[in-house]
Amino acid sequence: MAEVVIVGGGLAGCDCAWQLANAGVSVTLFEMKPEKRSEAHAEDGLAELVCSNSFRATGPAAAIGLLKEEMERLGSLVMESAFATRVPAGGALAVDRTLFSEYITNKLEDHELITVVRREIASLDDEALKGCDAVVIAAGPLASPELTESLMAAVGDERLYFYDAIAPIVSRDSVNFDKAFWGSRWKPEDDDYLNCPMDEAEYKAFVAALLAGEKVKPREFEKEVHFEACLPVEAMAERGEMTLAFGPLKPVGFTDPRTGERPFAIVQLRTENVDKTAFNLVGFQTKLKYPEQKRIFRMIPGLENAEFLRLGSIHRNTYVNAPEVLDNTLQLKNRPGVYLAGQITGVEGYLESAACGLWLGLSMGRRLRGESLPEPPVETALGALMNHLRTKPDKRFQPSNVNFGLMPGLEGRIKKKFRKEAYGKRAQEAFAAWLEESGLKD
Repeated sequence: MAEVVIVGGGLAGCDCAWQLANAGVSVTLFEMKPEKRSEAHAEDGLAELVCSNSFRATGPAAAIGLLKEEMERLGSLVMESAFATRVPAGGALAVDRTLFSEYITNKLEDHELITVVRREIASLDDEALKGCDAVVIAAGPLASPELTESLMAAVGDERLYFYDAIAPIVSRDSVNFDKAFWGSRWKPEDDDYLNCPMDEAEYKAFVAALLAGEKVKPREFEKEVHFEACLPVEAMAERGEMTLAFGPLKPVGFTDPRTGERPFAIVQLRTENVDKTAFNLVGFQTKLKYPEQKRIFRMIPGLENAEFLRLGSIHRNTYVNAPEVLDNTLQLKNRPGVYLAGQITGVEGYLESAACGLWLGLSMGRRLRGESLPEPPVETALGALMNHLRTKPDKRFQPSNVNFGLMPGLEGRIKKKFRKEAYGKRAQEAFAAWLEESGLKD
């Protein structure tokens, strides 16, 4: 029986392990928790969600919605768990992060071909990695400094990074419901989100406080680089006084029940768990120092006495220059037998990381049986995402979420309002044909 060692029990490592084990491969999954934790991890379970609890939009008119569909059809454990532990979130898919982690942990620990070992792997030369058919490093951007250094020594100077920020979580019991109200955009009857309305004076005072607030600074020798799709709220405020009002705080589709009018701006709180006892501040990832977070975020109407169950934080995400250091199978070019999966490859986002691990496990399982598996077409979400890791950019390689811009352009002239649907339909047709060609079953 083939044997594979996976380092890292995050989303990529878990979906990779699941695919390999279901292909008849013996898997040893190393996870350093609870022996050791990164600065962002708090729980002992596998597949811990350290940032948002949202997996973003659903439906084929969004690239991430397509990726969900494709992952589900390929038997993704992450998607199975997400549907089993989802919480209300309007048109998005969000989960109870505790139940989500427990579901995946139990599934993997109960699988007869998966052995979960709770200890740190600090080097690619660790004795535990020897003698197997392949090693998968899926330790993510929050891998231990020792393992990161060992990996980066193997890839040479192709080390890249950006800073990622996490949003705070508040207790429902501490929200002032005389000001906050339930509702989703254009759907006041929904109770998926809590909303904190701001008038113009409150909004401008809040933005001024964000700009003046004391922030965590990177180390002197590091340049501060942020992922564009997950900017700290104060970094967005620095782009202009009204940037937030046209971004995460846009009030379109809401009516303040106190005034009967649309507020100047609105802060949305998304439920964290099934019982709706905790909420995260949507779009409020931050690098503000802890005392400043409490002071400034309590300026939000309805959060004057907010109890913070978790404060926002900032952490460094490391990734490799994938087109330079990885081959088409996600194997290190100068370290045969060692593969990478997840965010460290240069994909960005929960599901993108899981999809990367899923694809590696699925394709590796085939190869270890002496079979081949054609790559998914670039017209599909999965194929486009994996192609991003193989495509040398004109300038600096940067992480990417899945998006329609990674796919080939549409043929013919299609009106703008129909383009997303056209991309989605083409992707679904290409994916269905690929499934049949590959001998894969839903």
